[in-house]
Amino acid sequence: MATYAQESPMTGIGPRRDAAVLDPSPRSGVSWGAVFAGAAVAAALTLIMIVLGAGMGLGLASPWEGEGAEAKTISIAGIFWITFTQLASSGLGGYLAGRLRTKWSGIQTDEARFRDTAHGILSWAVATLVTFALIASAVGSAVSAGAKAGMGVAATVAGGAATAVAGTAARSGDDGNNGPMAYMTDSLFRRDPNASPASGGTSQTEAGQAATDRATTAEVGRIFANALRTGTLSPEDSRYASQVVAQRTGLSQQDAEKRVNDVYSRAKANLEEAKTKAKAMADSARKAAAYASLWIFLSLVLGALFASYSATLGGRQRDL
Repeated sequence: MATYAQESPMTGIGPRRDAAVLDPSPRSGVSWGAVFAGAAVAAALTLIMIVLGAGMGLGLASPWEGEGAEAKTISIAGIFWITFTQLASSGLGGYLAGRLRTKWSGIQTDEARFRDTAHGILSWAVATLVTFALIASAVGSAVSAGAKAGMGVAATVAGGAATAVAGTAARSGDDGNNGPMAYMTDSLFRRDPNASPASGGTSQTEAGQAATDRATTAEVGRIFANALRTGTLSPEDSRYASQVVAQRTGLSQQDAEKRVNDVYSRAKANLEEAKTKAKAMADSARKAAAYASLWIFLSLVLGALFASYSATLGGRQRDL
């Protein structure tokens, strides 16, 4: 219990309290100025190192075959660079946060070490948040646009090729020779040089015959587009397309049917190959994103630990 001394009328000395009552009021154990200073340095160094690493990576890569480093080599180099960047920036920021913090008095060694560790983690956390916010604001829109474009291309290649052909052929006045199936459609109507001229259009004018050819070409294109979309060419569609091909090319009905089936088989094989390639690209992108996320996580954890250690080192040197 606190004891008080009587006030002396001669000296004017007030009541005296014992040491327990005279302890100063407790203050915060965090020196936020030091934390923000270390975080600012760490964030700036991280951005500088990222720009430098991007420049070196672009210097190693090359679109020409046989030139530049391989993708695997660039990926490994990028992993090491990200880890080194995180250790360097977090270590420097944590060291400054520990070295610049307010000197504590009357605190046990364990408590001082804990506070220095907290300063390092806080500095790392603030720097990480600031860095990610700056990067997101700078490249977020570009990455979003690129991802949407990539997804659209993959979807078109994987499952929308046939639909695109149907849409192209269905437009008014379209002759079916402007879509992805243009080559396949043209191969259907190649005239056999040894075959006799096709009959059935002699009573039509040249303009009328051309309009009829365009209409039948577009119709056959839509038939093939629907067959590729559904996965099968029905006997009715096959027979009708063969009749049109025989009329246009002068081939026999049997040869026309063989040509229709062969062209459809090639178109289906090309579509399946495109789907397989698109799936392989998507799987490669998925694996790359998973590995990148894992290594970024590990580098951030190592950065937090190194920032804490550097802060304790800076705090010990501060108290010397």
